[in-house]
Amino acid sequence: MLEWITSPEAWIALATLTALEIVLGIDNIIFMSILVDRLPEKQRPKARFIGLSMAMVMRLLLLASLAWLTQLTADLFTVLDQGISGRDLVLILGGLFLLAKSVLEIHHSIEDADDEPQLAKPKAGASFAGILIQIALLDVVFSLDSVITAVGMANHLEVMVIAVVIAVGFMMVFANAIGRFITEHPTLKMLALSFLVLVGTALVADGLEFHIPKGYIYFAMAFSFGVEMLNLRLRAKRKAASTPGK
Repeated sequence: MLEWITSPEAWIALATLTALEIVLGIDNIIFMSILVDRLPEKQRPKARFIGLSMAMVMRLLLLASLAWLTQLTADLFTVLDQGISGRDLVLILGGLFLLAKSVLEIHHSIEDADDEPQLAKPKAGASFAGILIQIALLDVVFSLDSVITAVGMANHLEVMVIAVVIAVGFMMVFANAIGRFITEHPTLKMLALSFLVLVGTALVADGLEFHIPKGYIYFAMAFSFGVEMLNLRLRAKRKAASTPGK
């Protein structure tokens, strides 16, 4: 059971998989932070902790059900000569869910742009239970994608479990900081929502057997984020220069 400890390949797989799981988890954190931002400020850390705990449980349960997971690749039905498996169905529905939520959040952000005080207030109608349900649905999508990645990269269940636990632990440590940073910078929130539109599109495409290389998506995200960081720095310098006494 622990023979993998003496295997250099297993340790390389663990390091690589942990890093990849953390990268995949960033999407989860961003969307969770945007959802949690609709709650009163005191409830946000609790909602993030519960949401990430559900993400960890979901991933571990899926890893423990590898036999069932592999059966998801069998076609359930065909549409226009395209076989649709259980995995495909989850990715398509999950991608559509991400697209719908992201577009709606973009719409709400634009509608609220003229009312600055509302940006600091929770949105009307947002309930703690309702937000957790949406986070749970999101966890199903990202957990499946995460576990499928783990199964494809590692041969030992123990390696997969350790990588997932480390990655979710990292997410728990930095979730509040990432959430506050996104909330304090509305342009970053819009950029994050645009990323999620891209991720949702990629999930739908993957479910339809049109595979978009993840490297292209992550490069686009990293490049856009770098440009936005330069814009934030430029705005900060202009604000400091226009402040009296500077």
